[in-house]
Amino acid sequence: MPVSGPEQPEATGELKEHAMPNVIVQQGPRSVELKRDLVRRITDAFVDAYQIPADTVSVWIQETPADSWGSGGKLTADK
Repeated sequence: MPVSGPEQPEATGELKEHAMPNVIVQQGPRSVELKRDLVRRITDAFVDAYQIPADTVSVWIQETPADSWGSGGKLTADK
């Protein structure tokens, strides 16, 4: 059974050196300016919340065209 306590990095909130946050954003196409701002804001949030260096945060943006996804029973391109 795992032991939890101050000696365990997971229990104290400390991250191991190799632990890096990876954030995946799935969205429709946006301008490069908006994506740049989003990446900065997401990175800043992790830096603030986890007290980690910004260069340890990776943000992946996966864009899907409006004709390749839908919601509410309708293709997004048809809305």
